[in-house]
Amino acid sequence: MGFDATVLDWMVEHRVDWLTTVFWIVTTLGNTVSMFLLSAVVVVAVLRVGRRSDAVVVAGSMLTGWGLMNALKFAFARERPPIPERLVDIASHSFPSGHAMMSVLLATVAIAVMLRSSTPWLHRPVLRALPVVAALLIGFSRIYLGAHWTTDVLAGWVFGALWGLGWIYAVKLISARNPSAGR
Repeated sequence: MGFDATVLDWMVEHRVDWLTTVFWIVTTLGNTVSMFLLSAVVVVAVLRVGRRSDAVVVAGSMLTGWGLMNALKFAFARERPPIPERLVDIASHSFPSGHAMMSVLLATVAIAVMLRSSTPWLHRPVLRALPVVAALLIGFSRIYLGAHWTTDVLAGWVFGALWGLGWIYAVKLISARNPSAGR
């Protein structure tokens, strides 16, 4: 039995009703639709204060990240964990976890936006930790509910973080070469 199957078996053996309910809520709130709604709020907020380059980072990374996630799912075509261990009824491929990838992608770019902000309360460490904690809980919920193998979630976190960092770096380079492109 491999790593993924061992983790899934352990999760199934240790499920409790109240925690299953909590993780159903977490996984529902952490879906890709919610991540896009949150990113839209961030984009509007930074545009309202004239931070166009931050809006480009958030919107561009989320839209292209969604495309990358779907391309990877199609390319790998990995099957999800079996039923009855899987408590989530979903037909798409498993690798990488879209919940994990999109939540950590949004966390990465949101933290970058917070770090660039001149608003003091956005620099509180607890506030900057919230997106990371949320992304970790969302990914863990996918493993607990059997919606994904552990390596699907780990890969989603890695792809999401790298994609977000790539966008942050690319927009920073473009902005440095063309200062009129936005703050």
